[in-house]
Amino acid sequence: MSRFLSRAIACRRHIVNANSPSTTFQNLLSAQIQWLSVRYATSTASNNAHSFTVSYLIDTCGFPPQDAEAVSKRVSLETRDKPDVVINFLKTQGFSQSQILRFIRHDPEFLRYDPDKTFLPKIEFLQSQGVSSSLIPRLVCSCPNIMGRSLSNQLIPSFHFFRELFQSDERLIKALTYCSSILLCINTHVLPNMKLLREEGVPESNIMKLLQFFPRTLTRKPVQFMGVVEEVKEIGLDPLKFHFLMAVRVCVSISKSTRAKKAYVYKKWGWSDNDIVAAFRKYPFCMTVSEDKIDAIMEFLVHKLGYESSIINRCPSVFALSLQRRILPRGAVIRVLLSKGLMKGKTSLSIFKYSEVYFLRKFLVYHGQKVSGLLDLYQSKLDLAR
Repeated sequence: MSRFLSRAIACRRHIVNANSPSTTFQNLLSAQIQWLSVRYATSTASNNAHSFTVSYLIDTCGFPPQDAEAVSKRVSLETRDKPDVVINFLKTQGFSQSQILRFIRHDPEFLRYDPDKTFLPKIEFLQSQGVSSSLIPRLVCSCPNIMGRSLSNQLIPSFHFFRELFQSDERLIKALTYCSSILLCINTHVLPNMKLLREEGVPESNIMKLLQFFPRTLTRKPVQFMGVVEEVKEIGLDPLKFHFLMAVRVCVSISKSTRAKKAYVYKKWGWSDNDIVAAFRKYPFCMTVSEDKIDAIMEFLVHKLGYESSIINRCPSVFALSLQRRILPRGAVIRVLLSKGLMKGKTSLSIFKYSEVYFLRKFLVYHGQKVSGLLDLYQSKLDLAR
């Protein structure tokens, strides 16, 4: 350290002796001005690029201003030449404005790609495998990352593997439309999770149904997926039945904290923990319903129609029905029939699950001759839902 200081002092003396104080000051001042000028120019260029990027994202891509500001931190555009080519390419491929927005939002760097070199070969491959042009935007937006992966090393091998597995191009294409990301995580997520299900005794036919209709379920990280499977087993569902996989799907897609919030609403209406578990066993999707909808259906069935909360617990699938288009119109008919003494007590909640044809024949046509305006009442409630 002392040797370094000695050299520095000697160098400083040499500079002072070689130049007069005024010359040295002028040189330093000139260097500082030059440095500040470069910094200012760089800062100005950066600010201009940022401003242009935000404007482009708003005006051309359709981003809301707040979102455009956030996305602009992930990409910098200096001119509209490259991004215009990308946007026009997507439009010619049938992408709607909302799909373009979703695609760019996922990875704004896509705006800097050469679409003819990067995007087009993948789209042409999918089309050659039977994917219709109209489905391409939906499939791509299901997982925009497929446009950034290797065609020869990733997409083609994965596509051919799944085609052999499904033994049907139609079934594979339908699965990809639901979740095309299975092409990207086949070895890291999909196959390990399928292997786990087999080890738990889940029939192969059920696993294939899950892969075809709910492929996103199998894209969860294996460690997390294993935890979900264990949780569903503890609830008491049978791995041999497809119901087991539906419960897995629900628990994969909805966090424990979110399920706890829904459970709290059910408890408000008198359900115990055991009641909630029993309902979940019968109909796992009762945990996918929003808290507001749970409240609204309970309010109508309990307070307007007089059903006991325990009765509703035995038919949790009622929460999957539309409140406006199914429960309220049919509930209005039930109330009238009860008030006229044409129904002996409250009917089973199955009345809300009957097909439209059966309901019309069983309740409206049969009782319509005795109760004037019954069909009009029902139709008016349906009209409100439109």
